[in-house]
Amino acid sequence: MNVRNKFSHLDEDGAARMVNVGAKPLQHRQAIALATLICQPATIRALRRNALPKGDVLTVAQIAGIQAAKRTAELIPLCHDLPCCHIGFRFRVKRDRVELQCAVETTAQTGVEMEALIGASIAALTLYDMCKAVDKTMRIDGVRLLQKIKR
Repeated sequence: MNVRNKFSHLDEDGAARMVNVGAKPLQHRQAIALATLICQPATIRALRRNALPKGDVLTVAQIAGIQAAKRTAELIPLCHDLPCCHIGFRFRVKRDRVELQCAVETTAQTGVEMEALIGASIAALTLYDMCKAVDKTMRIDGVRLLQKIKR
C-alpha cells in the first residue's frame, strides 16, 4: 500500500482533496479542546481584579474564540463548513495560568475537533495579546483535544 493512500485528504495520485462526507449520516457531534496560558501570579491577580490595561480580557478572549471557531473552514484548507449549534468557553484561572476550554457542538456528517482547537487557540492568543503589556514571560502551552463525542 502506498503511504499516500493512508491519508484521507490525498487522492490516489497524492493531490490534496476535501474528503467527501456526503454519504455519512447526520450525527450529533461534540468536541472539547484546551489551551493553557502560563503567566506570572501578578498577572493573574490583575486579571482577577479586572485591572489589566485592556479591560475585561476573559470576555474579549471568549468572543474572539467563538468568532474563530465559526470561521474554521475559512482558516484551515479542506475543512468542511459546519453549522455550530453551540460554542462555549470555560476559563479556569489558577495561580500562574489560565486554562481555556472550548466546547463545540453540531449535528453534521463530520466532527468539530478543528473548530474546538481553533476556538481554544484564538482565545489563548487573544488573552496573550491583551496581557502582554504587563507580562513579558507568558507562553501558550498544551493546546490539545480533550474529548470528541459522536452520537
